[in-house]
Order: sequence, then structure tokens, then C-alpha cells
Amino acid sequence: MSSSAPKASLFTRGTILPFILITSLFFMWGLANNMTDTLLAAFKRIMSMSDFQTAWIQYAFYGAYFFLALPAAVIIKKYTYKTGVLLGLGLFILGSLLFYPASITMAYGHFLAALFILAGGLSILETAANPYIVALGPEESGTRRLNLAQAFNPIGSIMGVLLSKVFILSQLNLSSAEERKAMSSADLAAIQSEELTAVMGPYVGVALFLMVLWLVLKFTKMPKASDSGPDLELGPTLKRLIRTPHYVWAVVAQFFYVGAQICVWSFTIRYVMQELNLNEDSASNYYLASLVLFMLSRFVFSALMTFIKPATLLLITGVAAALCTLLVVVGSGHLGVYALVGISGCMSLMFPTIYGLGIRGLGKDTKLGGSGLIMAILGGALITGAQSIVSDLTGSIGLSFVVPMACFLVIAMYAVVAGKHEEALNRRLRSEGATNVPDELPFKAVQ
Repeated sequence: MSSSAPKASLFTRGTILPFILITSLFFMWGLANNMTDTLLAAFKRIMSMSDFQTAWIQYAFYGAYFFLALPAAVIIKKYTYKTGVLLGLGLFILGSLLFYPASITMAYGHFLAALFILAGGLSILETAANPYIVALGPEESGTRRLNLAQAFNPIGSIMGVLLSKVFILSQLNLSSAEERKAMSSADLAAIQSEELTAVMGPYVGVALFLMVLWLVLKFTKMPKASDSGPDLELGPTLKRLIRTPHYVWAVVAQFFYVGAQICVWSFTIRYVMQELNLNEDSASNYYLASLVLFMLSRFVFSALMTFIKPATLLLITGVAAALCTLLVVVGSGHLGVYALVGISGCMSLMFPTIYGLGIRGLGKDTKLGGSGLIMAILGGALITGAQSIVSDLTGSIGLSFVVPMACFLVIAMYAVVAGKHEEALNRRLRSEGATNVPDELPFKAVQ
């Protein structure tokens, strides 16, 4: 086939403003995700917890993603994507506001409950927003469009770390667990009260901003972008999805990717503290550097997808991430830290690419199919929990990075499967006379 096949446009008429508004949500849940990652280091010091105990933050956060994604898909399939967006944003606001009473009771369980509600809102938002972005234009350019929207997610992540660094981590009392144990109950309670108030502040501030955004979205006319009307057909749809190999592989790959990402980011501050002998505030600078690299790489990979197939890029970055993680395991000092930062550059294209490749060709099953890819975010809780157990048992944070290393190898395997599926799908589309179909060469414009 000629290499001059025309590109599919990124947008159709009247979709640019909705794209901008929905993309702003990618920024906001990036902010929330990475504020939460810093809480592991914060609560470990505030309440003198083990790595496994702090991992309950991730269980609450990513467990909510699992439990709310399918109900969210049912809601947006029965109504509209906009309904899902408004519902998810409302729960995001409620969970953020609940940090205030939690800071007063000073109960770890209350913070976990607030996080669960907040993350439930994010689950609904992602279930609605990801396929909505894909639907705001030609299907052939859906993966590129989603990568572009997701490029703004790490900008929010960077803002989340900055907020945490300035308002949470820098406010922590530097007393060690042993020193806190020796304090009187009143003195310890006074210190913890100040620290938990610092934890609460950024979340409540974010909630106030989100209220304004909710109102803007409520009164803005958005394309319905519905796929198959009000009929849910939940059972038959799930059966079709389970019998679709490339989709099942995508769910598995997404489970391991999110697990790997949360492992890497949750333990970055702790690893840097150990290897470079820094406190939480100083170590967070390296976490921030990881997110900056992640953000820049998103834009670079979005551009590269004009020339290189998404599955090919996914394979390259999966292998590269595994190699960087191996250096974290066997290396030490600045070498290990730099390799750890480098992993984020490799991870940047993984989530939207796995998602875009996974839902391509699902047709009327896209909304429920998208919910399965969001439910796979449960990997962020289970796999991070596994890494925390390895860290506690071995006493080595570096050695615990064998867990995300294995995850990246699974992603590389999925990239091979996805590449074969894309080639088969493109051949079928060509045989049916479709235009805007990319060539089968691995390095060629992808629409």
C-alpha cells in the first residue's frame, strides 16, 4: 500500500472545547494521584508505621477504582459521558472535603475512608473521560488523541508533588519513630495534630477549586457521544469482552502497568532517602524530577506516534523500563537514583497506549470495556502491597524493585500481542475498503 495514506484528523467540528474541558480533568486526577503517593512517606513518619501499614493508603485508593469502575460504566452507558464526569467530580470533591474532619479525629481509618470516596470519584471520572476522549474524533486517531490528553496528566502530577512538598512534607516534624515513642502522649498528639492539619490543607483547597470546575462542566454543552443507546446488555457484553483476546491481554497489561507505576512512585522518596541520606522534603525533589521527565516524555511520545506504531513504542519502553529497574535493584547511590528517575520516562506512554489499543474495535462494547481497563487499576494496590511485603521481609527497598521489573516484562509481552492484533485489524479494514489505515511497517505513520 502506498505510504501516502492521509492522516485521520485529531478532532471533528465542535469537539475542541469539550476536549479542553475533559483534558482539564486529566490534570486534576494526576494532581490527586501524586499527592496520595507522597502520603506513604508522610504517614510513615507521622504514625511510625511499617511499609505494609502505609500500603493501606494504596489499598483504599486503588481499591475504590476497582469497585466503582463497573457501576460507573453502567451509569454512563445508560445516560451520557457527561453524567459520569459530573458524578465522579462530585465524589472527588466530597472525599477531599472529608480530609477536614479526619484531621480533627486524627484517625488513620478516617483518612482511608476519605481517600476511598475521593478515589471512587476518580474511578468514575477515568471510566468516563478516557473513552470520551477517544470518541471525540475519528477512531483511527483515538490513541494519539488520548496520549495528547494524558500528556496533561503529569502536569497535574507535578503540581500535586509541589503542593505536597510545600504544604505537607516540609511541615513534618523530623523526630524519628524512636524519638516519638519516647514522647509523652500529649506531646506526641500535639505534633501529630499539626502534621495532619498540614495533610488536610491541600485537599480541602483542591476541593474548592473543583466546585468551580463542576459548575463550568454542568452548564457547558457537551457532545453526547453515546455508543449504543440505553440498553445495557451487561451479561452478553461481558461475555463478548472475555472472548476478545486482545482486550483481555490489555486488561492484564494495564493491571501490571498501574502496579508498576505506583510501586515506582510510592517508593521513590523512600529509596532516595536511603541511598542519598536525605529527609522526605529533599528526597521529594527527585520524585519531582521523575514527574517532569514523565510529562516531557508524554509529549515526545505523542509526537513519535506520527511515525512509529504505538505497539512498537510500547515494546521499546517496556524493555527499557525493565532494564532501568534492574539497575535500581543491583545499583546503589546516584546510579540507582538516576535509573529510578529514568523509569518514569519509559512509563509515560504506557497507560494511554494500552488503553487505546485495548478498546480499539470494541464498537458498542467500548464503555463497559473501558471500565475493565479502569478496574485493572486495582494493580496499584495489590502489586504495591506485594512490594511493601518484600521490602519489610528483606529490609531492602532496592531489592523490592524486582516486583515492578517483572511487571514491565509483562507489558513488553503485551506489546507483541497488541502489535499483531493491530496488523490483523488494519488488514481487515483495508480489505473492506477503509481509508486512513496505516501501513504494516513497524515504523510508519499511525492514524
